[in-house]
Amino acid sequence: MSLKKSHIILLLLLALVLGFTGAYMGVQLADQGGNSEESIEQGEETSPSSDQISGTELGKVEQAFSLIKDNYLEEVEDKQLVEGAIQGMLSTLEDPYSSYMDVDTMAQFNEQIESSFEGIGAEVSMVNNMVTIVAPIKDSPAEKAGLRPNDQVLSVDGESVEGLDLNEAVAKIRGEKGSEVVLEIQRPGASEAFDMTIVRDTIPLETVYNSIEEIDGKKTGVLEVTNFSEHTAQEFSEQLKTLEEEGIEGLVIDVRGNPGGLLTAVEEMLKEFVPKDMPYLQIEDRDGKKTPYFSELDEKKDYPISVVIDEGSASASEILAVAMKEMGYDIVGQKSFGKGTVQQAVPMGDGSSIKLTFYKWLSPDGESVHEKGIEPTVEVKQADYFYTNPIQIEDPLAYDQTDDKIENVQIMLDGLGYEPGRTDGYFSEETVSAVNNFQEDNELDVTGKVDEETAGLIEAQIVDKIRNGEDDKQLEKALEELYE
Repeated sequence: MSLKKSHIILLLLLALVLGFTGAYMGVQLADQGGNSEESIEQGEETSPSSDQISGTELGKVEQAFSLIKDNYLEEVEDKQLVEGAIQGMLSTLEDPYSSYMDVDTMAQFNEQIESSFEGIGAEVSMVNNMVTIVAPIKDSPAEKAGLRPNDQVLSVDGESVEGLDLNEAVAKIRGEKGSEVVLEIQRPGASEAFDMTIVRDTIPLETVYNSIEEIDGKKTGVLEVTNFSEHTAQEFSEQLKTLEEEGIEGLVIDVRGNPGGLLTAVEEMLKEFVPKDMPYLQIEDRDGKKTPYFSELDEKKDYPISVVIDEGSASASEILAVAMKEMGYDIVGQKSFGKGTVQQAVPMGDGSSIKLTFYKWLSPDGESVHEKGIEPTVEVKQADYFYTNPIQIEDPLAYDQTDDKIENVQIMLDGLGYEPGRTDGYFSEETVSAVNNFQEDNELDVTGKVDEETAGLIEAQIVDKIRNGEDDKQLEKALEELYE
């Protein structure tokens, strides 16, 4: 039996609906097989059936499909039009977290959740239609290069990302290990955009790191969680047990720069801390129905705990932080990112998926942090040099000049232990002396001027100092607050 081309789009849209229904039923069945207190069930909601969509509305889509296929100047593939229609539907939601993932994008998504991938190692989102860095991954090329939360990506290798959806922008940024990518970055607070060259690499997803600090004679554990992926909960549980066997008397959980990940991972982690007399999380569906979820834990830990967050802490990091906050623990650092929705990837039957927002997540007390973030109980900023910008040099910066770039250099020099005398952008005699001392210590030509080589080395040393954890005021405060 042959079909008119104009009927193809109708069948494909019906397949789209059936794909959602089938995937949804699969989730329902999976949840019914588990413990309802330990898994988030999907409720009784069903996807729309074909008879709920009016013939007029589908006829309009069919008409557009036929019009393009029969009359457009160039030949267009059916698949191209169908995928464009799906992307168009999702774009009307104005939700940066709902997106269509074709076969290649879906493979990359699974790779990132399950093991490792190649790229620069940064979580990105759409914020006010701008491709925005949520957080670089620990020890990734992005972190080593100095990429920061809230940096906006304007172009990739000289090509603007304006008008691209998030998946298209990510596809341009990612690439094979060893290849270079040049990102044009606009940083909040910087007057000018700057280029950042990053060499792509394999991004391992080791997600939990532990250490022990001695605070006033007390053994204190630190667990840094960099992502919530498939094995994070298990890693966290094992490392927490190791620290407890070492006899820790307090614990700091560090989720700074952690962009989130799997909801199930943070659920399992919270069950280690939140007793069964309060929910660790609530989920709200489209009808406003709220469902609380509980652990089976009898009582909370017998040692003090604090959590460290920053503007790069998002999603699952915020689920953990707000639950601990509402239990009465201190949250140290700066306000978090503010992502309070839950997405699921729904298979479309051909290897592609639609990642769609299904729910809001709420704090144990029923509060949403979406687009608001979590306010710390103890607000602490890092030293000023943590917030400096890369220095783009055309002509050397020299004595008696005034420039924002000079202010940036002065703050960096001050952070490295050189004394520029002032940090207001005026190149004073004291700044000349500081530059001379830096150049002498690093075997550069001693000119007292900041040329490209001097600026590059100052910047590299600042990035290394930040990555090495020196002068980490937020972590220091979190450790200090434990025993007060």
